[in-house]
This record gives sequence, C-alpha cells and structure tokens, in this order.
Amino acid sequence: MKQLKATFITLLLTVFAMTAAAQMQDPVHFSVSQKKVSPTEIEVLFTAKIDAGWHVYSTGMPSDGPTSATLHTDAAEGVKPVGGLKHRGKEISQYDNMFGMNLRFFENNVTFVQKYQITAKTYHVKGYLEYGACNDEMCMPPTQVEFDYKGEGPADAPEAKEEKAAEDTVAAGTAAADSAVTAAPALSDTTGLWTPVIDELQAMNGDQDTGEQSMIYIFLMGLVGGLLAVFTPCVWPIIPMTVSFFLKRSKDKKKGIRDAITYGASIVVIYLVLGLAITLIFGASALNALSTNAVFNIFFCLLLVVFALSFFGWFELTLPSSWTNKVDNKASSTSGLLSIFLMAFTLTLVSFSCTGPIIGFLLVEVSTSGNIIGPAVGMLGFAIALALPFTLFALFPTWLKQAPKSGGWMNTIKIVLGFIELAFALKFFSVADLAYGWGLLDREVFLALWIVIFGMLGLYLIGKLKFKSDGDSTEAMPVPCIMLGLVSLAFSVYMVPGLWGAPCKAVSAFAPPMNTQDFNLYHNEVHPRFTDYEQAMAAAAAEGKPVMIDFTGFGCVNCRKMEAAVWTDPQVADKLNNDFVLVSLYVDDKTPLDKPMEVMENGKKRTLRTIGDKWSYLQRNKFGANAQPFYVIIDSKGKPLAGSYSYDEDISKYTEFLDKGLGNYKK
Repeated sequence: MKQLKATFITLLLTVFAMTAAAQMQDPVHFSVSQKKVSPTEIEVLFTAKIDAGWHVYSTGMPSDGPTSATLHTDAAEGVKPVGGLKHRGKEISQYDNMFGMNLRFFENNVTFVQKYQITAKTYHVKGYLEYGACNDEMCMPPTQVEFDYKGEGPADAPEAKEEKAAEDTVAAGTAAADSAVTAAPALSDTTGLWTPVIDELQAMNGDQDTGEQSMIYIFLMGLVGGLLAVFTPCVWPIIPMTVSFFLKRSKDKKKGIRDAITYGASIVVIYLVLGLAITLIFGASALNALSTNAVFNIFFCLLLVVFALSFFGWFELTLPSSWTNKVDNKASSTSGLLSIFLMAFTLTLVSFSCTGPIIGFLLVEVSTSGNIIGPAVGMLGFAIALALPFTLFALFPTWLKQAPKSGGWMNTIKIVLGFIELAFALKFFSVADLAYGWGLLDREVFLALWIVIFGMLGLYLIGKLKFKSDGDSTEAMPVPCIMLGLVSLAFSVYMVPGLWGAPCKAVSAFAPPMNTQDFNLYHNEVHPRFTDYEQAMAAAAAEGKPVMIDFTGFGCVNCRKMEAAVWTDPQVADKLNNDFVLVSLYVDDKTPLDKPMEVMENGKKRTLRTIGDKWSYLQRNKFGANAQPFYVIIDSKGKPLAGSYSYDEDISKYTEFLDKGLGNYKK
C-alpha cells in the first residue's frame, strides 16, 4: 500500500512538472563537433535530431520567408571558410500558401556542415549557427547553437608576411568585437516591466486544465460513438437474444447475471486492447505526426468517404465469414470465461459492418489530435457504451419488454452517420490541401460543400430524400427526425453568408482559414499599434488600458493564420482595437540594437544583438515560453491578467481569453 501511494505521488509530481514546463519548447536537439578531414582542412558539424511534427528550415531562404539556417563567425584565426554552409539530409520542398513560396526544410534529422582550410600552425574558430523551427501550430524564435574550437595545423603551414598580417587584422577585429561584447551594457529594468511572472502565469493556465478537458472530450467522443453503435441494425437486435441466452442457460439467476456482466467486461477489454494497439503499432511520435502529415490526411479523407458510402447502402463492409465461424465454433466448444470472451469477440466481428465506420472515424479523429493515449481512452468510452445495454438488461430483464423494437429507425441512424462522416472527410482533405498549396478546397468551396451536405441531411430527416435502404415506405418521418432536419437546414442557411466572407464562428475550427477565400467582401483586419514593448506599456499607463502582447515572427505561418482567421472576427477585432493596447513583438527581427545588451540566463551570460533577440529574451525570461504565436494580457505594471493563449483558431475560446483579461483588469 505504501509503495502504491508513493508511486501515485510520484506520478502527480511528474504531471505537475510536465505542466509547468509545457510552454518551454525544445523540439530540436543539436550536437556540435569538429572533424579533421585532412591535415589542412576541418569540418564543423551541427547534427540535429528533430522531434516528430517539427521541421528545421534549410539554408538560403528568401528574406521575406522563415528563418534560414545561417552560420555566423565571430573569430577565425588561422583558418578561412571553404564555400558556404552545406546540409546533409533529406530536404523537403513544399509550397506554403501563407508565404506564397516554396519552403525547404528538414524533418527527423539534418546535419549542417561548414568546411574550413587551415592556414597556420594553430587555429581558433568561434561563432554560432542560427536556425528556425516550426510545426503546424507554432514556431520557435531564431535559435543559436554556439561553437568554439582550437587546434593545431600542419607543421609546414605557410606563414607569409601577408597572411600573417591578414590574420593579425582578423585577430584585432575579433578582439575589438569581444571587447565590445564585454562592454555591452546590462539590460536595465528600473520599472519592473521585465520582472518574471512565470509562476503567476502558470497558476492561471493551471485553472484552464486543458489537458484534462482534452481527455474528457476524447472519452465522451468514444461514449457517444458507442451509444450510436448500439442503435444500429447490427447491434440492437442482438442484445435481447444475448441477454436471454445468458439468463436461460443457467438455472442460477445470479450466475446468468454474472455471465452477462462478464460478457460486457469482455467487450470493454477487446476494444481497449484495440486502442492500445493503435499506439503500439504507430508509436507515440507517429501519432503526433499524423495531424501534420498530408499523405495520412488524404488517406483518412478517403477512408471516411468509404465509410460514408457504406452507411448510405452502396455496399457493406464485412469481415471474412470464416473468421466469424471459427471464433463462434471455438466459443461453442469451450466453457467458462474463455467461452464468454469468445462470444464477445464474435459480436465485434458480426457487428463490424456497422461499428467499423464509427470506430474508424473515432480512431482517425483521436489519432490526429496528437494525444498519445487518446486511442485507448476513446476506445474505452466506446466499449463502455456498447457493453452497457447488455449488462443493464441482464440486471433488469423487465426492461427488455419496454425497449423499442427493431425497425427502420436504425437505418435512419446509419444514414445520418454517413452524412456526418462525409462532412468530416473534407476537414482532413483541407489539411493536405493547405500543406501542398493546391488551392482546391478554399474556404468558400469548403463551405459550399458543407451547405450541400447538411442541406441534404435536413431534406432526408424531414422525409424529402430517400435511400434504397429505406425501402418503399411512405410513412411520415417521426417528429424528432423532422425537428433535427429543421436544425440541419438552418445550419446550412447559417453558412451561406460565409461564401461572401462572413466569419461563421460555428465552423471556424473546421473550415480553411479566411485568407484562402478568393471572394471576400468582409474587411476587418487588425494592425498592432506598437512593435516596441516599452512604448506600448507607456501608452497603456497613459490611457488606462490593459496590454495585449502578441509574440510573433515574420516567418511564423500560424501567426498569420491567427491574424487571418481569428483577428478578423468583428467581435475580436473590436476588442483588440478599442479595449486593449495591442503590441506585436517580432522575435525574428534582425534589426541590430543600438548597443548590444548583456543578460544573465540560466546562470550564463548572453548577448542580445538584435531587436528579435531582445523580444525573444523577454518572452523566455518574463513569461517562460519560447514558441510563437504566444499571446498574453498584462496590466501597465507588467502583471498578467489571464492565462496565456497559443495557436488555436477557435474564435469563442479567443474571445473568452480576451474577456477574462479585460474583466480582471476592470476589477
């Protein structure tokens, strides 16, 4: 018991530590080494291991693109570079719709190499590699990897007077630069605006408990999916037969109930194992990468279309009958718990034509969420909902008489699920379309297809559209179906103004970003008033307003997505323009500071050379984060008023974030 308690406390502490460090990203791990390729040549190698879902940009990117991998040399004594910075690894070239250009980057791993020729008996080379990294939700600020190597050259290295004089000049310049760095003034903070507020911010973020909400959401998705599967033609008719079998085969009623409960538990075990198998087969890192992989998203789109057509009755998805027969025969020839488990396994095989599309949709949606244990949690919810009727009817057999009989209503559920899967298939195709820049599914095209899909769903539910599986029945649809049909038709009408640029908040999380829309009559763009932190804080103090800090970057794709999809919302735009002092701080701004600034970070001295370095340090030191986009609301004294906000195009969440900060400021 004590060991169990200690283990539980350790797990809690681990979760707390992970939550505290969640905002500080470290997706790229560099190691630096030098290699002597010949007596007169060395190579400095920067080897990176890149986390799944992230990528590092290549060398020589356009100036208006993301941060390139660039080598900066501070000292070069007794060596001279041979060519420029090279890369070794699989370079991916992909068109980016936000930048309007082809971007070149690396995934998983890459090695950057700079070759130097040794020109003296001893050498000293010092500098740093600067690189940029992004995933589909955020970008890192330009990051530096330093190197400093000394060594001996060949004994007969030429040391002519001209070369010696040149080296002396370089050394003198380096010494001057070093003295300039040493003499760099420390960053002064007389106002307290740079004082760290990491603990306060983490406490506010802790109130949101997004991780727990995410797991609850996944579980509820599985629960709803399981309940829908119960009311399909492949499952519902089996329930009374199965329960009656367990109650009748044993003279002891308690044993019959116990067998039925064991049957339900076996269903839970089977589907839970399926969820765990998904993680084991693909691996945790692969699940994180699924949400950003265009090929997988196209595959998921096609898979959901196939499931939808199956529900519409075009064909039926069935497993080989030999599988079912073998398992059924095995269940008949055995006894005890194994027999009950095999009967539960037979149910999963027989009902696959109805449960398969629901399970497939659930696993696709959960797997692309990037949650490692999501498939297992989703399958747990699905299995509990599926097994619950078998257990409840065994405990209360009289309920079977009151349960609705099998009929056409089960086919109606299948058709409705087909429409829903068809609509969500477009969501996955949209991810691939944006990744490759095809421009096939712009926002207005997506909305037009959803208008048609939900319009046809509404017509079906009110009885104006029939499928072959509905038969020749001329009976009027039940009142609940008609009411749901009216809701679906109203939803279609709601999306129509989106064809001309209306925000349509209810579908903003699924539709492509606003900037993909070609015909847009809506213009409500937001521009920051300041790009300097101190100036914005002074204005906030003078005007009596809170400050909304937008940590962004010129090369941050998702920053542009947030500006296009969220900031253009009328309610959001009104708040940002009128209720806040909005300041955008670009962490990749290469404009040199008037004077380099020296700061202490993690016990080491660091020199800030550019404006971007300064804002990146502010984000790390004050707020404990280093990825963009990153939004935080503070008062004129630099104190946080709400938790931070990262990339999430959910307009309602962003509005809630703004309202919380504004409300706390007014208090």
